[in-house]
Amino acid sequence: MARPDKAAAVAELADEFRSSSAAVLTEYRGLTVKQLQELRRALGENASYAVVKNTLTKIAAKEAGVDSFDDLLVGPSAIAFVKGDPVEAAKSLRDFAKANSPLIIKGGVLDGKPLTPAEIAKIADLETREVLLAKLAGAMLASLQNAVSLFNAPLSQAARVVGALQAKAELDPSILAGGSGEPIPPETTAAVSDAPADTSAAEAPEAAADTSVAEAPEAAADTSVAKAPGARADGASEAPADTAPQTPVPETTEA
Repeated sequence: MARPDKAAAVAELADEFRSSSAAVLTEYRGLTVKQLQELRRALGENASYAVVKNTLTKIAAKEAGVDSFDDLLVGPSAIAFVKGDPVEAAKSLRDFAKANSPLIIKGGVLDGKPLTPAEIAKIADLETREVLLAKLAGAMLASLQNAVSLFNAPLSQAARVVGALQAKAELDPSILAGGSGEPIPPETTAAVSDAPADTSAAEAPEAAADTSVAEAPEAAADTSVAKAPGARADGASEAPADTAPQTPVPETTEA
């Protein structure tokens, strides 16, 4: 490869490293052209799969700030440059390697951090971005539904109260006219009137009144007796006896 072509290849690889969120280094020894095409279709739009030269890739990786590939770039190498969801790309590579044993995952880099084959396998076991987004959307929808139910609870309670009042008004229209509702049944009134009352306080004034009335004539009688010592029992007073000396009437003789 001529020097200008090599420089262009290095620059292209360096741009791939910089523009990718992840990169997975594989060894494709033993894979046919058809199998490589199937792998590219399996990766889809999430990643591009390119066969690379080790020497040029080391130079490009260093220019892009990736140092973890230096010791891994041995043998026939191909790199999956991930532009989409790293989890989906890791799943595609893992599933293809299970079905096609010649494919070997040697390592990778994610957001500038090196990854071992075991770590890539753990990433492949994670849920994809679409699944996580679906779960997040479901959780948000459930939260919104809970919030709506909480907001609607007072309205439903008010509606039940209004319905109860409407039913009550249909049975007793006086409520709508400002009435107090159904009158107290006669049985309840009779029961209240027949109940024994506390008469101790009510009887005391009556007893005092009776005593005062009974004592009033006696007091009056005593007073009258005291003021009129010579009064008769029937109320008529006796005339006092004439105690003045009487002059004898002289006898006259006929001439």
